[in-house]
Amino acid sequence: MKVIYIIIITLCIFYNSSIATTIKWAADAEGNAPYIFQDPNHPSHLIGFEVDLMKEIAKTLNVKEVFVQNQWDGLIPGLKRQDYDIAVNGIEITDEREKEVLFSIPYYITHLRILVRQNNKDIKNYSMLDGKKVGALKNSLAEKILRLNHKIIPLTYEGEFNAFEDLKNGRIDAVLADAPIALYYVGWNKSLKILEAEVSEAKYGIVIRKGQKSLKDSLDYAINQLIKSGELKNILIRWDLWNNQMRNYTEDFSENKIAPDKYNYFIESQLKDVSLEERLTRYLSFFPLIIQAAFVTLYISILSMVLAIVFGLFLAIIRIYAPKVISSISILYIEIIRGTPLLIQLFFIFYALPSIGISLSPFIAAILGLGLNYAAYEAENYRAGLNAVPKGQFEASMALGLNRRQTLRYVIVPQAFRIVIPPMTNDFISLLKDSSLVSVITLVELTKLYTQLSATYYDYIGTGIIIAILYLLLGLPFVNLSKYFERKLKNNKILS
Repeated sequence: MKVIYIIIITLCIFYNSSIATTIKWAADAEGNAPYIFQDPNHPSHLIGFEVDLMKEIAKTLNVKEVFVQNQWDGLIPGLKRQDYDIAVNGIEITDEREKEVLFSIPYYITHLRILVRQNNKDIKNYSMLDGKKVGALKNSLAEKILRLNHKIIPLTYEGEFNAFEDLKNGRIDAVLADAPIALYYVGWNKSLKILEAEVSEAKYGIVIRKGQKSLKDSLDYAINQLIKSGELKNILIRWDLWNNQMRNYTEDFSENKIAPDKYNYFIESQLKDVSLEERLTRYLSFFPLIIQAAFVTLYISILSMVLAIVFGLFLAIIRIYAPKVISSISILYIEIIRGTPLLIQLFFIFYALPSIGISLSPFIAAILGLGLNYAAYEAENYRAGLNAVPKGQFEASMALGLNRRQTLRYVIVPQAFRIVIPPMTNDFISLLKDSSLVSVITLVELTKLYTQLSATYYDYIGTGIIIAILYLLLGLPFVNLSKYFERKLKNNKILS
């Protein structure tokens, strides 16, 4: 029976078209060590035990692995809209998730641990968390466990590092996190300690879309092969993640013959005293990544603003000059868009529309989301500008023989445009900053890059200043351009 099973799985590997040449896997590089993160000495290079795992799986399946960045809590929604084939990012196998997606067999088994401040004497185990503020990663098994106990006050975070910082600064009493995360943070941060008590078991699996049974079988085969060959054990030992749960799971009780060199590499990079010269050199090494992210930010912002200006002007004109029925549609659109968060609108465009057959690329979804949102605000700017033009100008133009369309084009709109330039410039600066929200739909722009770099180096000040200055520099040319057009229009040199 075992031989038949191996033959079937082997056939799946060679004939399953979904992984014939490449396999796209998604994770959040902001998730930090030891899963997937930027190499402290080479920031353009991603490392982590899951990076190593995917390389070995791809090698076993004879395919090319392609990494796709996505925010952690968007990994499963992105998988469902078929942006990638699988998600691999310390995602625990739970009953709730298994109703929505498929999981491979576990590639890692660990447990949850409680972290407290080094001087804490009150908390020794899970039962002593009653009445305490306890932090956990959003949508994680740790959060679920905390919410099952109504005596605990749970606080959720987008990333564990923020929870650790709040713990260190006394804002919360403890953090519940997976053991690997605890190990890699407390391993060099002596202000915190890990309690010996283990809270619950956590099993990590590769996430696959429903209906992709052959892909699941192929991945299960690859993981089993890595277990059988000892390669999975070697990866985990090098990251200092080999534990009793994995020994029992793999039935491998042999002596470890290699050193945890990758764990030591990470710890040394965190404990190393960085001189001013080394810090500046590090910042310079960021610039290729920063320029790439800045281009994404600027490109999306400009195209979105063009859409916002054109559509906003259209909305303003039909609101003022169209019949009441059509005007009401414009008013309804403006009020709905202004009354709902931009983030919800982005999620709706990117994740909800595919359910009715409209699947947009992240880039197009970002432009539409930002552009359609800001169009509502531009419409109100234009409405104020159009209403500011004396009504006599409209009547005089009509008396001179211009039709309604010509009057708007050559007389009313140019004058209104001159009035709305300052608020329109302010809106562009706001849009430039709001473009940071597109990171939730797999795009890496300046703000997302900042969170990734700062999470790798735990340097929120220096990296933050660089990114803030760049945002300022990106906005200044448009402020000056706005002033130029204001002067030109004031002198009546541009009226159409």
